[in-house]
Amino acid sequence: MADTGYIHSFQSMGAVDGPGLRFVVFLQGCPSRCIYCHNPDTWEFSGGTPWEPAEVVRKILRYRLYLKNGGVTVTGGEPLAQPGFVAELFRLLHAEGIHTALDTSGIGTPEGIQRVLRHTDLVLADVKFCTEAAYRRYCAMDFGKVCRFLDAVRDAAIPMWVRRVVVPGLNDTPEDIHALLSFLTAYPNTQKVELLPFRKLCLEKYESLGIPFPLRDTPELSESVLSMLSAMLPPHLR
Repeated sequence: MADTGYIHSFQSMGAVDGPGLRFVVFLQGCPSRCIYCHNPDTWEFSGGTPWEPAEVVRKILRYRLYLKNGGVTVTGGEPLAQPGFVAELFRLLHAEGIHTALDTSGIGTPEGIQRVLRHTDLVLADVKFCTEAAYRRYCAMDFGKVCRFLDAVRDAAIPMWVRRVVVPGLNDTPEDIHALLSFLTAYPNTQKVELLPFRKLCLEKYESLGIPFPLRDTPELSESVLSMLSAMLPPHLR
């Protein structure tokens, strides 16, 4: 069917993917190749298990008691690569009164984005860098497309939490945070900024897939640097 989704995995009680306790759906397939990606097993679109939106809703409803202060988050992979499935899943969840969150890098077609946002309560936007050059070099992505997605979220007046993985030597300076905050002044719907420390827990995945991890020799971000950068965030975005 047209709205069949290809799912990598589920997490029944996630606590870090939006407000409250959440059922998290990890989709299969991602067009980006971020240099620090922790989930290379979600890259290929040929993998994943096919599910219909209604099937996923039935599975989620078994956990409804735990989700009363949370909801459902769809992540990936890249959810906007499967907009028909996500839009229909979110529509059905709204019919059940369940909060929906989209965790995305913002890469999708304008039509697909509009379909999904129509049924989205919260966007978790991964704003990786603030320049086209950095996006091209480290993610193989088009920053212009990311900006157009963020514009669409703002224009739809959907609350947004911005996330960024902070990587030593790539985007870990006060200047990087100043640039991010300056960029976000164009998006008054931003409610929170989350700085996530670069870690290398993904090494085993890369090794099992036979894929070299580009940042194998990059140190993990220290807690002291993370604290220093997080202190730069204005109180209303923490």
